[in-house]
Amino acid sequence: MLGDKIVGKHFVLNTDKSTIEKDDKEIELTKNEFRILKYLVQNQDRIVSREEIMECLWDSENFIDDNTLTVNVTRLRNKLEELDLKELIQTKRGQGYILL
Repeated sequence: MLGDKIVGKHFVLNTDKSTIEKDDKEIELTKNEFRILKYLVQNQDRIVSREEIMECLWDSENFIDDNTLTVNVTRLRNKLEELDLKELIQTKRGQGYILL
């Protein structure tokens, strides 16, 4: 972490602007997209369960449609693809997600 930036293996997260940067490209993320990616960076090299992410985003896994997380992760993946980071978030079936 550098001040208002979180440095990942392949990108930089700017916490001030909720953006992701790679090379000379910068893409704005929604609050939830940013929080998902930040949580995955903070837990890099381990599988993070869907429940953990939902608790991080909404302080509770209750009352949240499981599909809501799927939609957020799909949107995040689409933005990552724009930065040539298509395979960055891997789904581990029945376990959760891991950041490569």
